[in-house]
Amino acid sequence: MKLSILDLLRPSLVLLGLLLGLSGAGAVQAERLRDLAEFAGVRSNALVGYGLVVGLDGSGDQTMQAPFTGQSLTNMLSQLGITVPPGTNMQLRNIAAVMVTAQLPAFVRPGQGLDVVVSSVGNARSLRGGTLLMTPLKGADGETYALAQGNLLVGGAGAEAGGSSVQINQQAGGRISRGATVEREVPLQLGNERGLLELQLKQPDFGMAQRMVTAINYAFGRTVASAQDGGLILLDAPRDPNGRVNFMARLESLDIGSGEVSPKVIINSRSGAVVLNGTVTLQSAAVAHGNLSVVIDNQPKVSQPAPFSEGQTVVVPDAQITVEQQGTGLRMVAPSTNLLDVVKALNALGATPQDLMSILEALKASGALRAELEII
Repeated sequence: MKLSILDLLRPSLVLLGLLLGLSGAGAVQAERLRDLAEFAGVRSNALVGYGLVVGLDGSGDQTMQAPFTGQSLTNMLSQLGITVPPGTNMQLRNIAAVMVTAQLPAFVRPGQGLDVVVSSVGNARSLRGGTLLMTPLKGADGETYALAQGNLLVGGAGAEAGGSSVQINQQAGGRISRGATVEREVPLQLGNERGLLELQLKQPDFGMAQRMVTAINYAFGRTVASAQDGGLILLDAPRDPNGRVNFMARLESLDIGSGEVSPKVIINSRSGAVVLNGTVTLQSAAVAHGNLSVVIDNQPKVSQPAPFSEGQTVVVPDAQITVEQQGTGLRMVAPSTNLLDVVKALNALGATPQDLMSILEALKASGALRAELEII
């Protein structure tokens, strides 16, 4: 069998093509595939249940305002063989109705433990020192997948006396570490109807999908991956379970060139926080900003009538209105090619965070801000 020069050079050409494909434009950072994508079907499932917390030190629900707590206790006692006479007014202070939530991860088997979060649904002041009674946790299909029970750990604390109170953190919720026991596993099917594994990108991107396909095929030395679109890659994986697990473990450890991150500016309109990533740049622009304040000072004055004038003492309002405008003229924003220069240019404007949000919006509208602006 004779080999041509092209056959001898093909491995080197493949490696060169891979390096060129991963280099892209700009700086390239290597990330593991597990940080960029996840296998379809490998997901957690939300569980929720309604239960009762007992053993509270007088800080539970007031049953007059939360009648469902008393009804829940009556139903529970009846299941235990205890009959409460109809019309009994149970003044309970050591019990609280709660909602219990948990996440059921993939591949969890019966008998394993889950962490649960317990939250009050009534008017209980605190769940500190309480014990959660056995609570079924159900999935979206209405089936019970776990049972929760145990002592609560509440991070908050508080005290009250003489009508005054003080509180640290929140006391109407707590956690139970491994407080739920899995009773049923969720059926999990890896692969579609054709037996192909589906790899879903966490942030769909055509360039990233192409780099993943190139890296996977090069690592296995054959075509095992093909991109369906910018967010889905199909994988020809082994059919036997052990071989498929080894295949998936090898995939997750692959290093993928993430390429250059898209420039983005995040603005939190509620807190005033502004976050910029490392690829944000600015073009030349002129910016002027100022603050307009209106101050109304009302100082009532008492007007006394003259002696023997039969007049009346009246209160006369004396209001003074002042309008002030603070600010400077136009300021030049120099072109900035890196994040440090962008920060220096914005700080040179001397704007407050609220002013900075308006300035960034105006810079984006003018085309001087080369980044995606996202307001949350």
